[in-house]
Amino acid sequence: MTRLGFVLAALLAAAGAQAQDFGGFGRGNDAPGTFDFYVLALSWSPTYCETAGRRDDRQCASGRGLGFVVHGLWPQYTRGYPENCSAVQRAPTPQAMDVAGEVYPSAGLARYEWRRHGTCSGLDPTAYFRAAREARLAVTIPDDFKTPGAERRVAPIEVARQFVAANRGLRPDMLAVACARGQLQEVRVCLTKDLRGFASCPEVARGNCRAPEITLGAAR
Repeated sequence: MTRLGFVLAALLAAAGAQAQDFGGFGRGNDAPGTFDFYVLALSWSPTYCETAGRRDDRQCASGRGLGFVVHGLWPQYTRGYPENCSAVQRAPTPQAMDVAGEVYPSAGLARYEWRRHGTCSGLDPTAYFRAAREARLAVTIPDDFKTPGAERRVAPIEVARQFVAANRGLRPDMLAVACARGQLQEVRVCLTKDLRGFASCPEVARGNCRAPEITLGAAR
């Protein structure tokens, strides 16, 4: 095993069990813009569509063939994270939703992510969705996961290894592979607040999936 393999194995072995949503804790009533870095959450669409997303016709319609999609761009503290930061929230304008449509697989998800996470960014809705687009462009999806094929089994450490190999500057302590009920849920990549590089995020990395293997569902 290579040195990188040993590092990845150590991180995954030390990880705690993965929660349904993001690890850490939401503090609430935080001041918008006061956070340390971003987490870009890339959801594996076949898992979402097999479980919670069965009624999401836009994302889960037959023939769309989606693999990794943007779940959200989350402001994050070194420990914990802010959420629902603005008592009076600005609703995204149609122009903002046009930008969101370039990034998120459904309008409902984009609006939810704005309310829960975008309000903590210190940005207006349009700027927040542009930031999500910029973050998505900053992360390269490994070739092996760009086009979902038949259902298969894979080790979480292999998913992490391929993301590290595909993204210059990305290290194992800068991401987490999340799983739920034996299936790949998403990959969470930590980015600097200015979105110009990857960020070390030990608390996020400790949320790595502990399962020896997980299922990658086939695309619809």
